[in-house]
Amino acid sequence: MPDNGGRPSDPAPARLPAISRRRLLASGAGLGAALLVPSPLSRSVEGSGPPTGSAYQFQPYCPIQRLGDIISQELPAPEESPLLLEPEIRRSVNGILQTTLRVQYAYKEVGDYRLYMRTYEGMIPGPTLRLQPGDVLRISLINDLPPNRDDEPAQLNHPHHFNTTNYHFHGSHVSPGGISDNILREMEPGESYDIEIALPSDHTRGTYWYHPHHHGSADIQVASGMAGMIVVDGDFAGVPEIATAKERVMVLGQAVFDALRTVENFETLFPEGSTRFFTINGQRYPTIAIRPGEVQRWRLLHAGYQDDIALTLDGHAFRVIAKDGISLSHLSDPLSTLVIVPGQRADVLVQAGEPGAYELHAVPNFQGYDSPTGPVARLVVAGDPMQMSLPSPLPAAPLSTIRDSELTGGRQVVFSAVTPENDAAGHWQEFSFLVDGKLFDATRVDHRIRLGSVEEWTLVNLHAHDHIFHIHTNPFQVTSINGQPLAEPEWRDTVILPRNGTLTFRSRFLDFTGRYVLHCHMMNHEDMGMMQLIEVY
Repeated sequence: MPDNGGRPSDPAPARLPAISRRRLLASGAGLGAALLVPSPLSRSVEGSGPPTGSAYQFQPYCPIQRLGDIISQELPAPEESPLLLEPEIRRSVNGILQTTLRVQYAYKEVGDYRLYMRTYEGMIPGPTLRLQPGDVLRISLINDLPPNRDDEPAQLNHPHHFNTTNYHFHGSHVSPGGISDNILREMEPGESYDIEIALPSDHTRGTYWYHPHHHGSADIQVASGMAGMIVVDGDFAGVPEIATAKERVMVLGQAVFDALRTVENFETLFPEGSTRFFTINGQRYPTIAIRPGEVQRWRLLHAGYQDDIALTLDGHAFRVIAKDGISLSHLSDPLSTLVIVPGQRADVLVQAGEPGAYELHAVPNFQGYDSPTGPVARLVVAGDPMQMSLPSPLPAAPLSTIRDSELTGGRQVVFSAVTPENDAAGHWQEFSFLVDGKLFDATRVDHRIRLGSVEEWTLVNLHAHDHIFHIHTNPFQVTSINGQPLAEPEWRDTVILPRNGTLTFRSRFLDFTGRYVLHCHMMNHEDMGMMQLIEVY
């Protein structure tokens, strides 16, 4: 591994001619977020294999699917479409998942490019961690990145210290303090850190994920591919139509890199048209195999760093059974288009139709600017037919509706942006992303909330672009969008805050005191100040 700040001295040539960078339309934005399905590429650094011991069980890679191309001028998919692969699985044993996660540079073959990226364990995405409610997750995180090349800036809301990291269990209801899900920790290059996260025995079962959250470097690291899925097992165990369906773990990512096939400068990321193509499990345009009539469960995670994606599967429909790790009480109506944004998860059932090849692709979507479009993966329906059916009904939802009588208070939070006159041509230092008119300050508590409070919040977006609201530790129930009540309130932990609009939700602040954050999950906006500190006391 080179010692020049982790950057290769020469551009790594592509094996085949590279597709040129896409250009967005006049608004200059890209919907670059897709299903990040971790690809099980082998580790490239000696000694970085999985740990051994009674608390860790290794499982081999399994075939799966991937999310492919996103380009605003829709370009053709690559001629070759490899079989979708799933990431390595690490399971808890006897109530403990004890493992090592090494943060390191690695060369990865992604489509026609040889990229040099920051990774977990030399893989993009990292291994899938599978737990049960009540389990304890113990991680030895080894930061094997080289020393930072920059000093701490005077303005801490300017991206910096790209090789300092930490760890966030996104969507979990766990302690935010100590060595648990504490995103205020700083994990420096060349050091090792213990993480111990105890799941409550009543933790919701479903699809979650992990990623770095150090303020200043989160955007660079997530864009590089540092992400992995976490599954809290057991949801729908009593529903045979789901329990017996083939499960696919699909991590959607946005491929972005500079001329040296790496990410070492914030200018590489900030243009809204910077995403080159989508990936699934670190693969570009993979093939998903399914038999006629077969029902598969797809655990979709959008682990991209920036944009929304509107997914369509030709000739087929998506039937949603869970959102952000929280099970629904009924099967959704068939959806021809599924919009998924960075940080969100969607568990869907897909039932195969007639034999043939079908495109999974991103279709036009406007989020204040045009989301990228293009091929993502190929679904191949072939083989002997299967007689499978969709479930009806589903079990009761795990979280109860928040009633008016529970509310103990409320508040309003305003998201806004300061942009140059021609923002499509602006330099990133001309932008500011604000919450309640202020940039993030880790020494300032913006919201103090008494433990046990049940509050109704109204979010206001004064910007002409959508933002993506995420809050740690406690999920929330969306009740209205732009003043229009939802027919059925929806439990989420990550949601679109509409441009020039409002969103109202209710949340129970239960079980855990401490400090954590709310922020925009467009990671560039977070690193540039669109975040607030919460203290539950």
